[in-house]
Amino acid sequence: MSQTPDPTPKPLDHLAECGEGDAPALVLRGETLTYEDLRSRVAALASWLQAQVPEEGERIATWAAKGALTCLMPLACARAGLVHVPINPLLKRAQVAHILADSGALLLLGTAARLKSLEQGDVPAGCTPMDEKAVWEAVEAHEGALKPSDADPDALAAILYTSGSTGRPKGVMLSHANMWLGAVSVAHYLGMESDDVTLGVLPLSFDYGQNQLLSTWYTGGSVVPLDYLFPNDVVKACAKHNITTLAAVPPLWVQLTEIEWPSEAVASMRRMTNSGGALTEDLVRDLRAIFPQTRLFPMYGLTEAFRSTYLDPSLVDTHPTSMGTAIPFAEILVIDDNGEVAQAGEEGELVHCGPLVAQGYWQDAERTAERFKSAPDGSHYGGTAVWSGDRVKRNADGLLYFVGRRDAMIKSAGNRISPQEIEDAAIATGLVAEAVALGVKDARLGHAVHLVVRAAPEADDPQGKLLPRLVKELPNFMLPQKVHWRETLPLNPNGKLDRTAIAREIGA
Repeated sequence: MSQTPDPTPKPLDHLAECGEGDAPALVLRGETLTYEDLRSRVAALASWLQAQVPEEGERIATWAAKGALTCLMPLACARAGLVHVPINPLLKRAQVAHILADSGALLLLGTAARLKSLEQGDVPAGCTPMDEKAVWEAVEAHEGALKPSDADPDALAAILYTSGSTGRPKGVMLSHANMWLGAVSVAHYLGMESDDVTLGVLPLSFDYGQNQLLSTWYTGGSVVPLDYLFPNDVVKACAKHNITTLAAVPPLWVQLTEIEWPSEAVASMRRMTNSGGALTEDLVRDLRAIFPQTRLFPMYGLTEAFRSTYLDPSLVDTHPTSMGTAIPFAEILVIDDNGEVAQAGEEGELVHCGPLVAQGYWQDAERTAERFKSAPDGSHYGGTAVWSGDRVKRNADGLLYFVGRRDAMIKSAGNRISPQEIEDAAIATGLVAEAVALGVKDARLGHAVHLVVRAAPEADDPQGKLLPRLVKELPNFMLPQKVHWRETLPLNPNGKLDRTAIAREIGA
């Protein structure tokens, strides 16, 4: 792979053309698709889709577990001139009904059991549900094949619904170029090759999960999709398929470090990537102990611009809390409260500029205007930028460090407190495995700090020792007024800690 990635985007469906014909592209439970199979199946599925929905730009939704349909639809919809709307299979009927109504999808392709769970009124008029078995039967009977498309790379290719912290899910509009260049960027900074095998454990409705497919196919490698029930299922799959690339979010990494890894599950692992939350120093050490020869890539991203930064693995041990620097095709600026580029060490808002910036929120001009604004003066790319709302600092060494979300900051007794700083301190004690700090309204303080935690396995008297340890590590104004102990903490459909549900539970 060249040192400088090609900045010229192509139609997304051209990813099917990247691998050698007889090389494995997709390893499913019952079959393995070579790249030749991938090309023929995408061509056939795209032809059938176009026959069902001839008008370009119409939306097609999928709601199914990982399989041939959900993996091929991003390319097939792109080839047919349609817009893919992947729905997380963990969502329930009410959320699905909202996404169908909001996107205006004309087809809903899913597993029969999920479709049966929908009630009258959930599927809007004009939207046809169809189970995936019937889809493949219809595709085979159709006997058509579409050639690779010549679509405009700036054309809309997908709408990914992101839950956010408040309100109903909003649809982020992604172009062919957004997704193509995201695949190129990740493949390059990870150093992926055609003999790589990626284990796809993350939801395909999640940009991080979908990119596992796209970046691997860009390099001609193979993907093993996995819907796991238990963390040990991940370990077994790594051993069985000689996995070289594993991506996860912090809650899953925590679970994976708490179980045994046989040598055959570790030997082939070349790289591990993390996003969806910061890795703690303890978690980095635990991963290092299990995977001493594996390159670890901490990353930061947001659906509105896919991915913004990564930390070079060579810097992880010396700068474990850093977000790193901009990925290829991203320009990351830190803008202070006066709208100027912040000085080294000065806190500001992370602003992402460049061709990875999405096209806004589907049919939501108001929320688009809040987040997608003109790039700051001095931007190399100019145009529209994503103003993330995340507070960061860039040190003199050029590395970025996360401070907290502006809308998640706890304001207590006149102090602005980063929840992450409290959470990191709690986890660093070794007494808790997961922690969420929240502000609960308080007549005296404005907000009182509450900490919701899950004890670390085999920790000695964590409930008795946690607060005394935090007293030693945190200033008084950061100390939690109350600690809530839980056996488990809820996760959202993307596998992240569900801060909204946790806040609702404790009345924050």
